[in-house]
Amino acid sequence: MAVILIRADASPIIGTGHVMRCLAVAEALRDQGHEVLFAAVESTPAIDRRLTTDGFRHVSIAGPVGEAADLAATRSLLRREHGSAVMLDGYRFGEAYRAGLQAAGARVLAWDDLGDGTPLHADLVVNAAPQATTLPYDAMAPGAVLLLGPGYAPLRREIRLAAQAPRLTIADRPVLLVTFGGSDPLGLTGPVLEMLGRARPAGCRIVAVLGGSNPRAAEVTALASREISVEIDHPRMGALMADAGLAVSAGGGTMGELAALAVPTLLVVTADNQAMASGDAAGLGWSTAVDARGCDPAEAAAGIAERALTLWADTGLRQRMQDAAAALPLDGQGALRIAHALTGPAPKPGSAARRRTALA
Repeated sequence: MAVILIRADASPIIGTGHVMRCLAVAEALRDQGHEVLFAAVESTPAIDRRLTTDGFRHVSIAGPVGEAADLAATRSLLRREHGSAVMLDGYRFGEAYRAGLQAAGARVLAWDDLGDGTPLHADLVVNAAPQATTLPYDAMAPGAVLLLGPGYAPLRREIRLAAQAPRLTIADRPVLLVTFGGSDPLGLTGPVLEMLGRARPAGCRIVAVLGGSNPRAAEVTALASREISVEIDHPRMGALMADAGLAVSAGGGTMGELAALAVPTLLVVTADNQAMASGDAAGLGWSTAVDARGCDPAEAAAGIAERALTLWADTGLRQRMQDAAAALPLDGQGALRIAHALTGPAPKPGSAARRRTALA
């Protein structure tokens, strides 16, 4: 049995996506008999509760994030726990931190969404975006195992199971789902919900799902009515997505879950690291994208709601979007593949597997 350390943070500002996609792999690692320990400088009570409920150990370490004290604490944990590998997920870990972590001797898996040329100092790199194979990872992480493309989308067990159920047609999916991630840093949920509620189409059930880390949860919950449901940390997201005939979602980790469940989606880019994957997804036909970065929340919400209502009115288009999602090479096994790659034998230097392991 190996001990795997996951170093990822969460907060109302950066959201919870880094931890949540690591959680999908943590489930797979545990199923394989390994032990997982989460370490964070920053977290939220909701994330801590989620990890505890799911049975994962988690500890708080010294910060600031990405600084010397963080690196020292992470390396100390690896030594004390006899960790064989570490998963690193976040954008505040500079080159010195990454190099120092790799020098600790454990295998390092780096999550990346940008492919911007920054050295990753990693033994494995994961990017599930459709165009990830075109990015310069051979230069960013020389000799690393590259786990690239939708075949490595990390889906939680709940989503994998829901994706195996018979799929409903668009006509039988009455939910318009609104979700902006674990914390909704731009505060879009409330304004979008208000706009949609004013022009709710007949037969449409609007459901907003908030993460427990959302600082505006109370004010959004107050918008609930007979026509609008507001859920916090919904326990059966897979089943809810399977009923959704359209989703309005931030372009983060939820994107892979929506694609796996063939949900036509209006992706809202709320952070720089979402832009490339959201554009790629829109190009595949199962989604469309709108950029909310730098926009006034009220103006952005009005545009998002208008686009969503237009999509809802076009049943034929949404059915074509669903069909496009169903045709994606996304079998839901990404988390298992990542777990196997992280804990399996290291490929020999120069081997094809060592250079690139990409699933289209």
